[in-house]
Amino acid sequence: MRNINKDQQDILTKLNIHELNPMQQEAIAVIESTTNTILLSPTGTGKTLAFSLPLLKSLDRDCQEVQALILVPTRELAIQIEQVIRNMGAGFKVNAVYGGRPMSKDKIEIKHVPSILIGTPGRILDHFNSDRFSKDSIKTLILDEFDKSLEQGFEDQMKSIINQLPALNKRILTSATQGVSVPEFVKLDKPTTINYLNQKAASKLAIKTVISPDKNKLKTLLSLLEHVGNEPGIIFCNFRDSISVVSEFLERNEISHTCFSGGMEQKDRERALIKFRNGSSQVLLATDLAARGIDIPEMKYIIHFELPIHKEEFIHRNGRTARVNAKGTAYVLKWKDQLLPEFILDVKGINISKKAAYKPTYWQTLFISGGRKDKISKGDIAGLFFKQGKLNKHELGTIELKQDCAFVAVPVALADDLILNLNNTRLKKKKVRVTII
Repeated sequence: MRNINKDQQDILTKLNIHELNPMQQEAIAVIESTTNTILLSPTGTGKTLAFSLPLLKSLDRDCQEVQALILVPTRELAIQIEQVIRNMGAGFKVNAVYGGRPMSKDKIEIKHVPSILIGTPGRILDHFNSDRFSKDSIKTLILDEFDKSLEQGFEDQMKSIINQLPALNKRILTSATQGVSVPEFVKLDKPTTINYLNQKAASKLAIKTVISPDKNKLKTLLSLLEHVGNEPGIIFCNFRDSISVVSEFLERNEISHTCFSGGMEQKDRERALIKFRNGSSQVLLATDLAARGIDIPEMKYIIHFELPIHKEEFIHRNGRTARVNAKGTAYVLKWKDQLLPEFILDVKGINISKKAAYKPTYWQTLFISGGRKDKISKGDIAGLFFKQGKLNKHELGTIELKQDCAFVAVPVALADDLILNLNNTRLKKKKVRVTII
């Protein structure tokens, strides 16, 4: 018999987590002992870990079929959960499938059937209808951010998926929003609800108003960014057109940033997040698509460049900072005669005349045309950059390894020389291209 407690502690050590929070502790205990669970907890409190730990305990290592299905509303959330479970290193195969990438990639990855399959409803239903794997061993269904899936019109697809799961005996639904009714087709009989949405723990989020003297807030935005200095943060806009305008302005003023919106190709959205995570980009300029369900580190601040229309958007945007135990600031940028929505209350103004020390971005991101399918590991990539690229350990930044490629953060000043030295060299048995993205 495996030592379950030791396995869990080993996983937490790998994730550099010292202690589970109260929500996670309660959720794990309930999910392990209950058939149907609804988990309600704010964005950023660690719901993925809360359902993943008991899920891994329940899997059968001798089963060669899909045992658990996780449905999510967005591609980014699918990728995030896949990465979290991979990082847990429990030895079970996990794959994420979603629209916006070639179906051929999915087919290659799931040819070796995963124990855990994650995906958006449309893409999962495509695989179900084509009978690409057996559904007879899927016993656990997780609907992560189920409120968002219902809001985005996935109801018919989810209904069709669930009706094709004959062995289902455990359901876990998560949300950061209260009051969403669960459709009958989910068959959520007598669920146990874990609700941390109304916990009155002291908030570590500071909300501050920044006043622009006129309607065009771009100059005030620049002053605010100069005030916060080199800290990474997210600037939220309501529209894709606004992102284009702000991006052009930031580029003219040499503010390192990447853009993230639903109008972008999936590949470009993924690369924007990679550059933001590894420090190649200081600012993420985004629509509300980035308010939840994406894999990015803790933010010291977010900026409401355009004010959210609804309270839920305000809450989820703010949820990108002051997460779990950290402090954070949400800046509300308004012009002097603009009225704030009624859900933005008791906001203190701030003087941004004081400028912080600002340094150009240190990191640049390199693309490598080889990944896991080529039997390439992060250690192989690090070895190439240390030996042939002659980097020391402080000059090698974050490595992100994908199925068919990898991304490496290196100092801007060394990027061109590294390309000259490493492009068209061999990693394992594959000749790889190395380029700047």
